Amino acid sequence: MANLKPKIKSALQRAGNAVSSRELAKAMRLRKEDRPEFDRVIGSMLEKGELRQKNGRLALAQKKQPLHKAEIVKVNPTFGFARIEGAEEDVFIPGRRMQGAMPGDVVLISLHKDRSGRTEGLVEKIVEESSYTFTGVVQRNDGFLDILPDRGARFPIGILKGEGLKAKEGHKVQAELVRGGDSHFDHKAVILKDFGEAELAKNCTAAIIAAAGVPTEFSEECRRQAAELDRAGIHGKEKAQRLDLRGEVIFTIDSADTKDIDDAISLRRTETGYELGVHIADVSYYVTDRSPIDQDAYSRGTSVYYANAVIPMLPKELSNGICSLNEGEERLAFSAILQLDGQGRMASYRFEKTLIRSALKGVYAEINALFEGSASPAVQEKYRQVLPSLTLMRELFEKLAQNRAAKGGLDLVSTESKIIVDAAGRAVDIQPRKSGVSENMIEEFMLLANEAAACFGLERELPFLFRVHDKPGAEKIEALRESLAEIGFNVSELERGVTPMALYHILHKARGGRYDLIVNNSILRAMAKARYSEANIGHFGLVLERYSHFTSPIRRYPDLLIHRIMSASLTGMKRENIEKRYRNFVAEAADKNSMQEVRAMTVERDCEDCYKAEYMKPFVGQEFDGVISSIAPHGIYVELPNTVEGLIRLEDLPEGDYDRQSRVMLKNSATGRTYTVGDPIRVRLAAAHVSAGNIDFQPVL
Repeated sequence: MANLKPKIKSALQRAGNAVSSRELAKAMRLRKEDRPEFDRVIGSMLEKGELRQKNGRLALAQKKQPLHKAEIVKVNPTFGFARIEGAEEDVFIPGRRMQGAMPGDVVLISLHKDRSGRTEGLVEKIVEESSYTFTGVVQRNDGFLDILPDRGARFPIGILKGEGLKAKEGHKVQAELVRGGDSHFDHKAVILKDFGEAELAKNCTAAIIAAAGVPTEFSEECRRQAAELDRAGIHGKEKAQRLDLRGEVIFTIDSADTKDIDDAISLRRTETGYELGVHIADVSYYVTDRSPIDQDAYSRGTSVYYANAVIPMLPKELSNGICSLNEGEERLAFSAILQLDGQGRMASYRFEKTLIRSALKGVYAEINALFEGSASPAVQEKYRQVLPSLTLMRELFEKLAQNRAAKGGLDLVSTESKIIVDAAGRAVDIQPRKSGVSENMIEEFMLLANEAAACFGLERELPFLFRVHDKPGAEKIEALRESLAEIGFNVSELERGVTPMALYHILHKARGGRYDLIVNNSILRAMAKARYSEANIGHFGLVLERYSHFTSPIRRYPDLLIHRIMSASLTGMKRENIEKRYRNFVAEAADKNSMQEVRAMTVERDCEDCYKAEYMKPFVGQEFDGVISSIAPHGIYVELPNTVEGLIRLEDLPEGDYDRQSRVMLKNSATGRTYTVGDPIRVRLAAAHVSAGNIDFQPVL
């Protein structure tokens, strides 16, 4: 056998692990007469350092590779991924090269090319083992109980006997990893908390919240301070210092079940247009900087809402009590008084510390019925006192909506769900959450107040927290072009540049037509994520040069922080002192609050998925009409009219080759059948996995 050296190298590369010379010869299908030459070449390669030998086993000598510090981010049964700081993509690592590393571990990895030329990693050393706490489901494998983690590590982890809580099959648990060796399958875990049966959504949501690290209990000092503030009420001296608006027609508009009411509104006609009052709960009066309540609020960053539950940012004595703008009760407010011209354009603004009394708690659904002319006599009587204000508010809203459309404001549609839960905590209905005129009207009024707050911060050159939104990146715009080009949709507007108006024209060209959903969702995917920043770069989606968050201090920490900074300025604190006190903290809060917002949104989505699966589980085997909502490499997502979304896996579609690169269309090359986003489709519910929050559909052919 000629040229043995390259054949030996090739065989060892294929083997991956060290092998004996006999195994190597067998893998090469070596003839008996070639064995002496084989032994000679092996000896020569060992002498030259081209091979290494340990315990009689041979392997290719590795060239010294530079080592990269990385964090393990995901582990599957046969592979994992590591993230090198600053790198655009995660590094793929074959399972045999993971060295037992787990998610969160800091490792040193070397990079190599596989046989196809793709880069893959090798864990050379585990530098820092993470304290890997995870949630998962206890299951039985080959007669033994283990835990299948929900995310991060997607393989069963054994349970250490004699320690932790007793394992119960089918329960959702929180566990902590105990290292057992260099192989993933040697690891053991102990159970720290048992949430109960994994097929109950309320148990799964408790596990999701715990895994995300969302605080659910307030400190003792926080609770005590909140109770004291609630009992104390409003001091007479503070009332006397405020602009008294108790005689004005001020009221709130919220969902029927809202208990933490941030905002109230008033509106009157003036000689030049309108005077809009947006009256926000003055939370900063009660929650002072670095107080026990403030520390707990900052650790949360935002309230978390899911199904029929809320994890509040503030204790209920404040969020539902002394800070909530409840009907008929005197409350301290921070009011934005906005002067608008006859077309609804802002002419001037001022901010005042006020004393208000809400005339009533308006409800979106009832006010929408009033606007539509379908309200019952009882509802008409309830709103009789404020009906002139409501009529004027609708008039102003229509002008504001026209102004925003004229600037190219994007009215993108996203699906929201209302989950109905019974007394036992089980999902009994799922409904789409619809927005009517009153919801959109209040949103427009809040946008004006938030814009005015940003103007206040910029004009006074204060350290400030802005709500910013970058324009879409070049790669995302190219993906948008490609997606819409696939369906032959004209995107010539983008040739003149990526502007809100260009996207607005594309969106409204599709509205109401066959490709409405494709265009809407493609633009949604292209958009950057809004975030908080100490630097003002404007808000692309809202088409605003200045924007902040001022209107929800009960449930968002950035609003509370902005109230403090604005209050300091209004009460005469020197700008240099405000700068010294808040500049560094504003930069820190921008990053932290942005991350906390993402955490809250992820928790809310994951919890709702569990409740949706719980609701659908009794309907397994039944058929439904749905709409294709998105295309993925692994199948088709279908959304039902009630907002429940599930997956048709690729293997459940008719046999054939499918192009998996498209984001909007899946085509069977054999039959020509296409599945396009927005197309109606009839499906059968195949499975509903409550613990994972996943729903599986099959097509009805």
